[in-house]
Amino acid sequence: MKRTFSLFLTLALVFVLTACGSAPGQGSTPAPEENTPASTTPETPPESQPEDTPSTDGETPTETDDSGKKILIAYFSATNNTEGIANHLNDILDADLYEIVPEQPYTSDDLNYNDSSSRSSQEMDDPSARPAISGSVDNMEQYDVIFLGYPIWWGEAPRIINTFLESYDLSGKTIAPFCTSASSPLGSSATMLQELTEDVTWLEGQRFSGGASVSDVQSWVDGLDLNG
Repeated sequence: MKRTFSLFLTLALVFVLTACGSAPGQGSTPAPEENTPASTTPETPPESQPEDTPSTDGETPTETDDSGKKILIAYFSATNNTEGIANHLNDILDADLYEIVPEQPYTSDDLNYNDSSSRSSQEMDDPSARPAISGSVDNMEQYDVIFLGYPIWWGEAPRIINTFLESYDLSGKTIAPFCTSASSPLGSSATMLQELTEDVTWLEGQRFSGGASVSDVQSWVDGLDLNG
């Protein structure tokens, strides 16, 4: 009888275990599906990029002068005062710099204004004097505006400036004269130079002291109409 009862319990236990093994496990983790996409975030189409995205075609945009004018700064400087102003202009403007160099350089004796027989005295006493220039401006035709600088000698521009103006066809160009002196104004020096040119627009000139600052020169440039 006991053996029959034990066998009954054993069969009952097997039945219970079999039933539990066939039920789904509530705490189990499902295996991942192999065809599940790695990411569900859609790709951004190329046309959705911002309109101001820089081009990548290898071309670099170039900046141009606001005035769109090609500018030359030409100057004669016997004692470096005018050269200083020309350098200030070169710092301010997108321009080319050209020094008017005499073929025969001026010595200190040549610049002795108190000696009536000095070279400079004789040249300024002769309106037809045209001191030779060493070198020349390449492709003068490319320039639209010329800043022309010189010292004041006896109230006028040195005769070598006359040589410069008469050496080129300046038709259609704009000239902005500037000078340096200790006290003498620009005066009629620019007006006398205008008579040597034809079909040229002359802007209002400016006289500077040798120690003028960049801001002084900037103020003059700002007042000029370089787009005319």
